[in-house]
Amino acid sequence: MREAVRCIVDEGHGIITPTTLRSTRAWETTQNEVRTMATLRIGLAQTRQTGEFDANAETILRFLDQAAGEGVQILCFPEAQTVGYRVDIADTDAPVPTEKLKRLHEEVAKRCGNFGMACILGTETPVLSDPHAKPYNSALVIDEQGQILGVHHKTKLTPLDALAYSPGNSIETFDLCGECVGVVICFEAFRFAETTAECVRQGARLVFHPQNNTTRANDWKIPIHHALITTRAAENTIWFASCNACLDPHQNSRSMVVAPDGRLHAQTELRHEELLVADIDLSLATQAMYRFDMEDCAKILFADTVRRDEFASILAKGE
Repeated sequence: MREAVRCIVDEGHGIITPTTLRSTRAWETTQNEVRTMATLRIGLAQTRQTGEFDANAETILRFLDQAAGEGVQILCFPEAQTVGYRVDIADTDAPVPTEKLKRLHEEVAKRCGNFGMACILGTETPVLSDPHAKPYNSALVIDEQGQILGVHHKTKLTPLDALAYSPGNSIETFDLCGECVGVVICFEAFRFAETTAECVRQGARLVFHPQNNTTRANDWKIPIHHALITTRAAENTIWFASCNACLDPHQNSRSMVVAPDGRLHAQTELRHEELLVADIDLSLATQAMYRFDMEDCAKILFADTVRRDEFASILAKGE
């Protein structure tokens, strides 16, 4: 048995079972056969977020240290964690704290290098081509050597986002811990399936989803958000890891890790600051549904309830 923060993973079968910790629920992900695991330990930092830069920075560094102590290989923070989400949390029109951000980004990268841990940090970045433009809503991507590989800018903005941010125009993937990893931010993944699909087209078997759904009384959206997160994993046969912030009295989505077959692998409690750690088996992320490989899809759709010889004639026609 390998113990992780708020979850326990049975390496023989890729199963997460609930711990006795009050703040955690985890669901069992079962497989039809024992596989050789390509295990990656990921962490989702469900943090409180404020409009105070220094408080947010302290939280980021604290969670980095905690994740490193738990052996996390890739840690993801919520959307806009550095400055605070400019919808309700931080001032919509405040200037970008460029120098403070530069120092914080460098400190996070330094710690990542020291820990041998990669990080996806929700932040913001100025539009270099236009100093008067609204900033990008961004995710900074740092590898396990402490190198800043690049940044993804949120491409699809809600009406409230558009008051505060400029849209990006591309979807990127990054090489973290030897794995192709995608990053999509909040609304662009919830409502636009093609953003996650583009990450998969580029080779991603794991997609991280920093989000911030905390500030309005939209609790009715909780099951909708959870369904959409599950769908992104299942429709692409990939791991999908969504990291939300937490605030009282509203948090409109849990932070969740969903397995490639669409089953819930691990999740946080609502309105509770915590580090969720999960070991994931990347060999399960076959991208079968994205590729629409009929034989591979059948394994996911039917498991052991349908024999291959029942549809072998259809497979033969495609050969």
